[in-house]
Amino acid sequence: MKHILKYFFSICLVFLVLVSSAQKTNTPNGSAVLPTTLSKSTNKDAKTITDTNTVAKTTRYGLRLGVDLFKISRSLYDKNYKGIEFTGDYRVTKKYFIAAELGNENKTTTDDRVHFATKGSYLKVGFDYNGYQNWLDMENSIYVGLRYGFSSFNQQLYSYKIYNATPYFAEVQNSVSGQNYDGLTASWAEVVAGIKAKVFNNVFVGFSLRLNSLISNKKPANFDNLYIPGFNRTYNGSFGVGFNYSVSYLIPIYKKNVRSPK
Repeated sequence: MKHILKYFFSICLVFLVLVSSAQKTNTPNGSAVLPTTLSKSTNKDAKTITDTNTVAKTTRYGLRLGVDLFKISRSLYDKNYKGIEFTGDYRVTKKYFIAAELGNENKTTTDDRVHFATKGSYLKVGFDYNGYQNWLDMENSIYVGLRYGFSSFNQQLYSYKIYNATPYFAEVQNSVSGQNYDGLTASWAEVVAGIKAKVFNNVFVGFSLRLNSLISNKKPANFDNLYIPGFNRTYNGSFGVGFNYSVSYLIPIYKKNVRSPK
C-alpha cells in the first residue's frame, strides 16, 4: 500500500510539471508560441523570395526632340517638294507620353488635270501609349497614339483642264488660272502606330504610320484642297495617310527607381 501511494504521488507530480510547462508555452488566448515564430519566419522567407525574383532598375523621364528624316531626304531628291518636321515627346508616366509635331511644307502638284502649289505650316498634338515591356534599362517603344492636327496654308492654282465626260467631242485645252487662295485652314484627327529604338546613348530612331480623317476643311471658291500640309493628299475628300521616319535625342530630367520581374 505504501509503494502504491508513492507511485501515485510521483505520477501526479509529473502530471503537474507537464501541465505547468504547457501553460508556459501557450499564449493567454490559447495559441502556441511556436506556430507564431514559424509564421514570422515564413513571412520573412517569402519576402526574401519575392525580392530575389525582382530586379531594381532606373527609369528615366525627360524630353525627347527630333526631326523627320523622310521629309528632309525628300526635299533633296524631289524638286517639287520642300519640307521639314520637328518631333517631340515628354514622358509623363511609365507608359504614356505627350507628343507633338511641328512642320512646314511647300509642294507643287502636276498631273493630267491640274497644276497647283500648296504652301503652309501645321501643328499636331496628342499622346502615345507604349505597349512594349522593356528589360532592365532599355527604353524602346512600340506605341500607338492619337493626334489632333491643324494646318494653315495657301493654294496657288496655275492651270487646270475641265473633265470631258462626252468622248465624242474634242478634249478641252488647259485653262491658265494663276489664282492665289490665301487664308485656308484644315483640322483633322490622326491615329498613329510606330516604333522607337535606342541606338546610342540618348539617341533614338523610329518610324510611324498615320491614318487621318478631316474634321474641318476651309475650301477656296471653285477649287478643292487636294493637298494639305501635315495631312498630305486627300482621298475621297476626307481621308489621308502619312509616314514618318525620325531621329531624336533624349534630354533626361529626372529618374525613378522601380522593380521589375527578372
